[in-house]
Parts: sequence; C-alpha cells; structure tokens
Amino acid sequence: MKIALVNPPWHFDGSIYFGCRAPHLPIELGCAQALLERAGHAVRMVDAPLLGLSLADLAAEIGAFRPDMIVITTAPTYLFWRCAPPELRVPQETVAALRDLAPLLVAVGPHGSTTPRATLRKLGVDIVVMGECEEPLARLAAGERDGVPGLCRHEGGEIRIQGGPQAARFVDMAPLAWPDAWIARHHHHHHRFDATPAGPGAEVEASRGCPYHCTFCAKENFRNGYRRRPAASVLAEIDGLQRQGVEYVYFIDEIFLPNAELLEGLVGRGLAFGVQTRIDLWKPDQLALLGRAGCVSVEAGVESLSPEGRDALAKKCRLSTDELADRLVIAKRHIPFVQANLIEMPQDDDQTVQRWRDTMRDAGVWANDPVPLYPYPGSPDYRRLWGEPDDQAWERAHAWYLGQFAGFSDIQEERPQPLHVLERAPCTAPECCP
Repeated sequence: MKIALVNPPWHFDGSIYFGCRAPHLPIELGCAQALLERAGHAVRMVDAPLLGLSLADLAAEIGAFRPDMIVITTAPTYLFWRCAPPELRVPQETVAALRDLAPLLVAVGPHGSTTPRATLRKLGVDIVVMGECEEPLARLAAGERDGVPGLCRHEGGEIRIQGGPQAARFVDMAPLAWPDAWIARHHHHHHRFDATPAGPGAEVEASRGCPYHCTFCAKENFRNGYRRRPAASVLAEIDGLQRQGVEYVYFIDEIFLPNAELLEGLVGRGLAFGVQTRIDLWKPDQLALLGRAGCVSVEAGVESLSPEGRDALAKKCRLSTDELADRLVIAKRHIPFVQANLIEMPQDDDQTVQRWRDTMRDAGVWANDPVPLYPYPGSPDYRRLWGEPDDQAWERAHAWYLGQFAGFSDIQEERPQPLHVLERAPCTAPECCP
C-alpha cells in the first residue's frame, strides 16, 4: 500500500494554542513510518511547516504520490498533544484539499482520542484513530478493520467506535531517521535561550507517558502509562542526528526522569539538549550529572506556590515551596537556563507569587507569569467540571475559558476567538458568543 503521512501547514490566528509555533519534527508520523516501512509499505511523509509548503503545494506533492491512504495529524507535534489547538480549522482545510487524492483518509491526534465522533464529523475523514497511532495505522495498512481496537469510523450510515484509545509498546521503537534535507531546515532549537543556534536542532522521544496524574494534564487518552526506551536505542538515534550536524536536541518526553545510563551516555558528546521535568524528582547529584551531560535548558513544572494549590492539582509533591526554590537554584548552577512553570491558582496570593518570581529572577531562574488553566478534554480538570467528555467537550471547555478570563497569559498576543468562529461552523455553545 502507498501511504502519505501529513503534518498540515499550521497557522494559529485567534487560537489559544500554548505550544511553540516553530516547526518541529513530527515524531508520531516518524514512528508510524518506521512500522509501515518495516511491513513493506511505500510511505511518503510530508511536513508542510518544516518544508514551507502551502495547501496547494501539499496537494500537488500528495497528488503526485497517488497514495492509497492519507493520514493527517490534528496537532502540530507529539510534543504538544497535551495542549493542542482546540480548533480543527487547519486539519479541516487540509482534509478539504486532499479529500479526492486517496480512497481512504485517516485522522490521528488528541482530538479524535478524546472526542472521536465529533472529530470524525468535523473533519469528514473515513477513520479516526484513538490514542497512540503508529500500531493501529500499521494494521489499517494491512487491510484490517473490524479487529483493530481504537478506531472510530463510518459503517452502514452510522458511526462505530471500536474499543478505546490505544497505547503503543514504544519500548522497542527503533532509532528514527530523518531526511538530511529536513534536518538542514530545522533551524529551531526548542526552548533554548543560552546561545544563538549555529547548527540544526531536532526532537527526540526517550520516554512516553507520565506516572503522575496532575489535574491539568490532558494525557489520559494518549501517552498515559510511563514507558522508557532503552538508552542504547536513544543514543543510536542521537548518533545519527549528530552525523547530520545536529547540535541541539529537545527531549519531548512528558516528564524527563533521571536516567543515569542515558545521561552518562551523553556526557562528552558536545551535544546540547533541553528537557521538561519536575524539579522535585531530581537530587542535587543528579542535577549535576544532567548539566555534565549537556543539558542547557530545563522547563520545570512547579505550577503552584502553596501546598494547598499543589494538592488541588494532585501534584503529590513532597517538597516545600522553599525546598523547590532551593532545588531550582541548584539546577541553575549546572544548567544555563532554568524555568519554573506556574499556573494561575486561587490558593496562591498574587503578591506572594510576584515576590517569589523576583527572588527566582535574582537567582537566575525564570518563572512565568501564572497562566490561566484551560480544562482540556481528557484531563481530570475537565471531568471535575463536567464529567466525561462528550461531542461538545471542546466547545464547552473553550467557552468556559473565554468566559472566565478577561486577561490571558504573557505568551499570548491576542484574545482567542470562539471555537465556532475558528472552525467556521454554527455556534453550538451559545454562552461563548454573548
């Protein structure tokens, strides 16, 4: 079978999207390509943002390939499946441009994992994959349908859901390889602030999932259970990237936990890298090793400065606020850029937060202005407010968010638009458009 894997030409005007807007390697599609090619299929992966392709360019390239199946992702990268753009505007545009170029269109991503029926209807695709997509895609390419769990599809004029969101084995994923031309165009060094890039960057996935269940994290329907690739496999992938000239890697892991074997394997390579983690899980000697291994950027989830706030978020943090601050300062001794992520919480006094931010800034640690919480469908926060997600879950969460906050965060340039405006659809949540 001939299969096209597509990362759409993203744009974010009017979106609440919290993720980075630079191109990133589409790791979910890379994992799928590896399994599909291993099974003998012909695969064309097209990353429109990285290659600078318009919808017309994308359609021309896919049309020339003449695929039997087209796969479209509904989030820019695995890195941001947990905080994807709520709207399906860009995937809708992409499906419309590619609809007639293959007999089978499949959507993958966080939207279909959480609200499969609504995603199937909105996009007009044939199948939606729920959860991690690489293994179901390999089975679809083999011609399977009824026996594949984690699918939402049309059958007999109705929508049929087969099982629930799926998780891949992941631990046996072979080292991914990317075209030289792609790496040469990957100028972005995600979350790097210590130096101006001199060579290409890349993203790598060393582990998947998270053993914690913080209320704000929308990962329950994908990438939930924690799994770790063998260090040797990760290092082999990094070997290939370094041969292509990569000088910086960002680990997209939900939570980069201490891994002595991997970190010791990175020592002395001359490679810089960044991670996202929880600072309370690192001991001082482990932070020193993290710095020696080449880490130049740490994004640390602190979220709340009060025990009550952290408890409300189900952080299960064993350190006090002062101990967290000390651990951040220790990290800064070894790592050029350390960030403490904060969420706007009613338990936190604003003056206390601003004083703490000033103290951290004086110590060289950057702490963001607390970000209003968006109750993503698939997160415990969404369930607390409304129960299990239904077909209107994204509309409901979006309307609530717009109604709750007059101001937003220091990482957003404009007021977000209602979901129906972004998707150019009739409004189904009247409270969002007074």
